[in-house]
Amino acid sequence: MSQMVMYVAFVGGLVLIIKGGDWFVDAASYVAEASGVPKFVVGATVVSFATTLPELMVSSLAMMQGKVDMALGNIVGSVTVNTSFILPLSILFLSVSVKRKDNFNLKVLLFLLSEIVLFAISLTRGASMVKSLALVVMFILYIIENIHSAKKKNEPNDELAKDQKTIILNLAKFFVGLFGIVYGSRLLVDNGSEIARSLGISEAFIALTAISIGTSLPELVTAVSAIIKKEAALSVGNIFGANTLDIVMIIPVCSFIANKTQGVPLPISEMTVIRDLPVCIAVSLVATIPTMIKGKFYKWQGVLLLVMYGAYLTLL
Repeated sequence: MSQMVMYVAFVGGLVLIIKGGDWFVDAASYVAEASGVPKFVVGATVVSFATTLPELMVSSLAMMQGKVDMALGNIVGSVTVNTSFILPLSILFLSVSVKRKDNFNLKVLLFLLSEIVLFAISLTRGASMVKSLALVVMFILYIIENIHSAKKKNEPNDELAKDQKTIILNLAKFFVGLFGIVYGSRLLVDNGSEIARSLGISEAFIALTAISIGTSLPELVTAVSAIIKKEAALSVGNIFGANTLDIVMIIPVCSFIANKTQGVPLPISEMTVIRDLPVCIAVSLVATIPTMIKGKFYKWQGVLLLVMYGAYLTLL
């Protein structure tokens, strides 16, 4: 494969993920809005499930092809990108406060706990299916908590729900967007690996930077759209929801694939343990602890998170 074809296919994969994720999120958001679920909960559930699909597809395909560093790097890197790059955009450009009905603190505690559990698992250098069950339990708790939050306020938009043309349009966006995400993810994995090898760069580095940013683009698109429309709750809910799902949903899936295809626990590299996960946890604490205490996000959090992400890229 020529280098020109590799780069074109890689960029094509990113474009498909961006547009596919955009359409998929639009369709998913329409369904949630028509049902009247609070926007933060919409972001933490329907939208975050949609925007997590690229990470799920990229990591799963990478695992099936035996590219473990790319699979794990994409997961951890995506959480870091979401928290220290995309979240600060909403913090800096919008006034973001926390509403009691959204159960923000409980959602964030589940997210932080999932990171701690993953770090504890990583210390053993392998995520077996048995160890991954702890994350599966947290995934179930996350779903239960969000269902409970959704029931607190439910005022359906009857006009949206009865508009046949809008329903058909969003169904089309759903399936076309899903195709873009799936096929774009495949192009991203295959050509990302080829580019890494041709440049003499490790797949782990490519996964932690270009691919993790690429698969986080749906979250970025959502954040930019939210800034324009002044819908901070949707963006912030999406970011924390996607972060949680990256860990409690994708890690168990990768562990299952590793067990079935290689007959071994999902291996976790030394650099993931001593560098990538600690950085991921550190930016998460900066992004959440002050807000859990005071009930709002501060501009200094956004600035500090961007500085920390810049330092991490420099370290890489």
